[in-house]
Amino acid sequence: MTGIAVTPMQARHAADFRRLNLEWIERLFKVEAPDLEVLNDPVGSIIGRGGMVFVALDGDAVVGTAAMIRVTPERYELAKMAVAATHQRRGIGELLGLACTAYAAGNGITTVFLETNSSLDGAIRLYERLGFRHAPFPHASDYARGDVYMELELDPAGS
Repeated sequence: MTGIAVTPMQARHAADFRRLNLEWIERLFKVEAPDLEVLNDPVGSIIGRGGMVFVALDGDAVVGTAAMIRVTPERYELAKMAVAATHQRRGIGELLGLACTAYAAGNGITTVFLETNSSLDGAIRLYERLGFRHAPFPHASDYARGDVYMELELDPAGS
């Protein structure tokens, strides 16, 4: 994975964030209103509300994304993880996931959750490796495709 750097998204990466996520969502599912809310304005809808977006860079090219969407000060959603088809199966998703969990651990976040689809076996295995555990949905999903709910509990004391 030489040459891949994971860094906080800058405004100039917003179009790549949108493009990479639309590529996989359109290929496998249907783009929904909650997708467009964050994809059309990640700076305002995620970062401006206290969240974070990470991008994976291969040189200057954005080849992956992952977002930490603030729900409460202690609870965030891991969302919009995408890796370019040309760069899949190279550990970039894991790098993005580790950046997100490190961000959570360093910012007093006690719970990170995600919603995914049961057909995404590789993604589910990645989330399990990152420490996420399957749990019942605490509420109905905002996404028609959301049929798997997972959580990662973090120790705010870091112990």
